[in-house]
Amino acid sequence: MSEVYLTKEGYEKLKEELARLNNEKTELAREVEETRAQGDLKENAGYHAAKERHGMVLNRIHALQTKLHTAKLVDNLEVNKDEIRLGATVTMVDEISKNRMVYTLGSADEADPGQGRISVSSPLAQGLLGAKAGDRVRIKLPSGEKILNILKVEYNQPARQ
Repeated sequence: MSEVYLTKEGYEKLKEELARLNNEKTELAREVEETRAQGDLKENAGYHAAKERHGMVLNRIHALQTKLHTAKLVDNLEVNKDEIRLGATVTMVDEISKNRMVYTLGSADEADPGQGRISVSSPLAQGLLGAKAGDRVRIKLPSGEKILNILKVEYNQPARQ
């Protein structure tokens, strides 16, 4: 099993999802029992649908419990705070369009580009890793090449746009 790295914010988000799914699991178990009581299980679509959703929720709960149990919080790791790494909030400017962007690099579970959080596995983040404030980086993205000027690298800051 590969190591899982999460920011404290990402860890808390997964804990909230786990709590929500545990409540949903209870509701689905009740729904399975209610639909089972409706009679012939062979032709009871409600029963089969509830059973399938219950199984998917149980699988996700197991995955979250495992991830939370084994996760390493990047906030607690010693990293070079000058370089872009997991957990960094990066302010940069596109050299061509002059658009200013602010993104925080997180795990895949934390990614939400609309909120300024991108996965460290994304092509953009991969091109930024190891860069420092003042660097000019050239990154090949699916949409084409970007040249970005890194203005600022911060840690433990929420992403803002």
